[in-house]
Amino acid sequence: MSTIELAGLRENVRGRVIDSDDPGYDDARSVFNGMIDRRPLAVVRVSQVADVIATVNFARDNGLDLAIRGGGHSAPGFGTLDDGIVIDFADRIGVHVDPAARTARAEPGATWADFNHATHAFGLATTGGIIGSTGIAGLTLGGGIGYLARKYGLSCDNLISADVVTADGGFLTADESQNADLFWALRGGGGNFGVVTSFRYRLHPVDTVYGGVVIYSAEHGESVGRFFRDFIAGSPEEFGAFYGFHQGPPVPFLPEEWHGTPVCVVVGAWTGPLDEGEKRWQPVLDAAPVLGSFLGELPYPSLNTLFDPLQPKGMQGYWKADFLRSLSDDALRVAADFGSRVPSVETANHFYPIDGAVQRVAPEATAFAYRNVDFAPVIAGQWHDPADNAQNTRWVRDYWEALHQYAEPGGYINFMDADDQSRIADNYQANYARLAEVKANYDPANFFHVNQNIAPAVTGA
Repeated sequence: MSTIELAGLRENVRGRVIDSDDPGYDDARSVFNGMIDRRPLAVVRVSQVADVIATVNFARDNGLDLAIRGGGHSAPGFGTLDDGIVIDFADRIGVHVDPAARTARAEPGATWADFNHATHAFGLATTGGIIGSTGIAGLTLGGGIGYLARKYGLSCDNLISADVVTADGGFLTADESQNADLFWALRGGGGNFGVVTSFRYRLHPVDTVYGGVVIYSAEHGESVGRFFRDFIAGSPEEFGAFYGFHQGPPVPFLPEEWHGTPVCVVVGAWTGPLDEGEKRWQPVLDAAPVLGSFLGELPYPSLNTLFDPLQPKGMQGYWKADFLRSLSDDALRVAADFGSRVPSVETANHFYPIDGAVQRVAPEATAFAYRNVDFAPVIAGQWHDPADNAQNTRWVRDYWEALHQYAEPGGYINFMDADDQSRIADNYQANYARLAEVKANYDPANFFHVNQNIAPAVTGA
């Protein structure tokens, strides 16, 4: 497409239209996963909803593929593409808090670090992710597992409404009373149905928490896993934590001899009365010999960014995910085996509990269908050197294949990679048919397909 044709797009947006002739093009086309190297025709740094409408119309009318980028953390690199148009919300990171109503309205370029900074000023929060640089948009649309899920549900369970630009360039609001079918689909169905330009969330009183990290040798991984399975099931929902495997991080509370060595971890926080925090964490400290720990009172936003130094943009990445009905002895045996061979400091293998408030929502109430399982395991392989791509990707695949025999058919879409498209229907169980119908209503031509794609239902003959 010629520069003259792109000029028509520039005339209709107030944000920046960045193409290959611009000096900032390489930065604009890059995403979190350095394994993804794509060259879009243009990246549109939108400044307002009118820019989104104009860009959707331009891409559709010119037969161009469209990618939507919020935080850009998508492992498959769905926030960029070759030869198409990228809507980039990097300049739209505003968060407006209504402390009296305990709600917040956020723009889709905001990260959880942005969001938590804004809400913490009022002693409030909602369920977000584990990494501060993760975008609110992608996490919420895919479900949204985080430290507060046991007490307050998923991110999508706390979504009150969303403003959406549809494939025909229309603009609408989706909530329980308006476009309720679309609102249902947005809560777990990903970016299949339109471009969300605003999210409104319910907030909860979460301010200072008691939490942090406890690290054990990987040789104790199986026994710590059995402890964690029973401990979390019997703990109040104010205890939000996960179990997993890393390499020992270069932190002062872990002896240097364990840096870069496979370790087992329990990470999270007690969000109940602070004077109970030490007592609530003591069983975790007693579960196995502790190599190092960092526990105490800390602001909730600090908990949400603990791993950020280990998650710089540009690493190579390959991810897999599942759901486990329980953290069985068989699953723990697999976890301990592969956890003892974690390939890099940046690789994260976590088992997130999704009981409590998550399970009090009916499976058919939102698109997120797995409300009857207790854990969501994720295997997020990340590393710096492209020379390690083949062996580290193989570790992730082998681990997932060994674990999947004990798992449910579907998995958490926010941690799936590009080669997981065949699992789409399994990810949504009985909700898939309804999602396909909603897709047919709002995007019958499957214009929004650069995602974990739900094909529109085919009706009539």
